[in-house]
This record gives sequence, C-alpha cells and structure tokens, in this order.
Amino acid sequence: MSRSWSRRPRRRYAPAPPRSLGRKLADYALTAVVLGLLILVAARLDRFETRKAEGIAVVNDGDSITLGAERIRMRGIDAPEYMQTCRKDGADYACGKLARQSLVRLIASRPVSCSGWQRDRYGRLLGDCKAGDADLNQAQVQAGWAVAFGDFEAEEAVARAAKAGIWAGSFEKPQDWRDSHRDQPVERKHGMAALLGDALREFFRFR
Repeated sequence: MSRSWSRRPRRRYAPAPPRSLGRKLADYALTAVVLGLLILVAARLDRFETRKAEGIAVVNDGDSITLGAERIRMRGIDAPEYMQTCRKDGADYACGKLARQSLVRLIASRPVSCSGWQRDRYGRLLGDCKAGDADLNQAQVQAGWAVAFGDFEAEEAVARAAKAGIWAGSFEKPQDWRDSHRDQPVERKHGMAALLGDALREFFRFR
C-alpha cells in the first residue's frame, strides 16, 4: 500500500516589524487609562455599601421613620401623606393619619432595623425595614395603607381585591397628591430606573 504525500511549500514566518514610537505611546496611554479606571472603581465601591440602622423607631408617617439620627424613607412603597385625606362612604377621612397608625401597630413597640444604600433627594436612606420577622414595607402594602412605588405590586393587587385600607374607598395617589400641594416633597419611584440613576450619580460624584 503506497501513500502519496503532497509537497506543499513551507510557510516562512517573518518576524513582526517593530512597533513605531507612536504605537508604543498609544499602548502605554491605554494601559494607564485602564489602571486609572480600576483604581477609581475600587475607591468608589464603598459608596454602594449597604448602610444599616436599628433602634426604637419614631414613626413620622405611613412610610417614613427615624432611627436615632438616621431618617428612613421606606423603599418601594408610598403611603398617604400625613395631612392627606381620602374618601369613603361619601365622606372624607384622615387616611394619612390612619396610615401612620397602621405602621405604629405593625411595629408594635419592637426595635426596628433598616438597611439600604440609596438616598432620596432629601438625604433620607431608602430602607427595607423589619420589626422582628415582619417586613414592614411589604406589610404596609398588604394592609392597604401604602401603594406600590417601584416594588410590591403583587401585594398591592391583593390589598386592592380585598378592599383593604385606602382601597375600601377612593383616594388620590400620594404622588399625585404631593404634585398638587407644592409645599410637599417631590419623590421618584423606587424602581430599577431610579436604582440605576442613583448608582451612576454615586459613581461619578466627586466629593
């Protein structure tokens, strides 16, 4: 049995031509930029560190509390403002005050712990809060005394179907109520868009 071998010309590999001075400088500059970015990222990671606060809560309204010196805005929910009224059975009632009372009942004099890293434009920590094993953010929406504000849409749907809390009558969404009362704080939803925007602002904040 014979084998036939094809005689292919051998490839000759010529050494690569030396890089020009300009190319070397460009490579050095790119390396310096990459190293600089890595250093910047490492220096700013602490801005995304989760902050925690705990203690006896002072309840300000249905979605904000104070723990020591830390003001907390409960993330992902929006309760009626303290002075807001809603309507039920043909009469107005103080739903803002009832929303605050609901949060007081949920806390039940227990220590509260909150964690988060975002802050709103008023410097308040956007926190996920618990009293014991109770998730206060979720529970306020389930009880019908707060609406979903970037989270807890499923809990809101259940409360609405059960006509719990403010869903037992008619009401103006807290965000709309604030818009019509110019002396009230302006807030954005605490959803994914807000989270990404806050992350970019924190990363590029030079102070």
